[in-house]
Amino acid sequence: MRLRLTVAALLPVLVLAACGTSTTSQEAGPTRTVKHAMGETRVPMTPKRVVVLDTDKLDTMVSLGLTPVGAAQAQENQAWPKYLGSALANTKPVGTLQQLNIEAIMALKPDLILGTKFRQAAFYDKLTKIAPTVFTERVGITWKENFLLDAEALGKKDQAQQLLAAYQTRAKEVGAKFSKLQVSIMRFMPTEIRMYGPESFSGIVVGDAGIPRPQVQQLADQDDKRFGKLSQENIAKADADAVFYSAYGEAAAKSQASVTGGPLWKNLGAVKSGNAHNVDDEIWMLGIGVTAAGKILDDLDKYLTPLT
Repeated sequence: MRLRLTVAALLPVLVLAACGTSTTSQEAGPTRTVKHAMGETRVPMTPKRVVVLDTDKLDTMVSLGLTPVGAAQAQENQAWPKYLGSALANTKPVGTLQQLNIEAIMALKPDLILGTKFRQAAFYDKLTKIAPTVFTERVGITWKENFLLDAEALGKKDQAQQLLAAYQTRAKEVGAKFSKLQVSIMRFMPTEIRMYGPESFSGIVVGDAGIPRPQVQQLADQDDKRFGKLSQENIAKADADAVFYSAYGEAAAKSQASVTGGPLWKNLGAVKSGNAHNVDDEIWMLGIGVTAAGKILDDLDKYLTPLT
């Protein structure tokens, strides 16, 4: 008799415990499976606390009207990209792209982490213990595919497809006015000068607009068609109807000032005709997203003059 009473007394406790387990799993919320560079991951339907580990994903989040709680920086203590406005004012740094601060990521209690296999494969196992983690394969050349994959993980793929379609339409509209021009893209680095090819981010945007590039900047003899190197002596290879150039950091800006102040630069046809334009490196080189791409189109529309 006593045994029966004891069992009966325990039943409400067992029922409550079972309810507790059920409630916890409901609080975790429904999930979706996303296929990505490292396999398959179940992610929340609507992630609320996202940490991003590459610069393209900052553009992605802001383009989709979202704000990451944390993000890796290209360099230590680097400011968030100015072209994204105040959207990242409350985003906390979590180390640099290849030196992540795992403790800082953990402290933010993310429910989704977006990264890149190319840069962060070594951190993947640690990251998956913190939150569901989705990695894109590469950076740069696959920026549109990356945008759609990250958007899928964020539950915003339809919106991303609409943004990408609008960008493609506008690229054709802008480019149609300048299809007879050749556009050159170059960048000053701290220790070298580069000309950018058809598989660089800015090169892809100019290509989407259908604006031709100088033959030398097609990089036909290279496997890697992102960029080739220039010396100050052969800077004439960068010439075209219009030249867009930028500098990566303070040391590069000094190199740029030195070169653009010299006679070889001043002898370029684009410089003589007033068609050499110093543009924002964060947009043209580091943005790697749909908002940055739109701003490159803005620059093309603003600075180029149609040939009649």
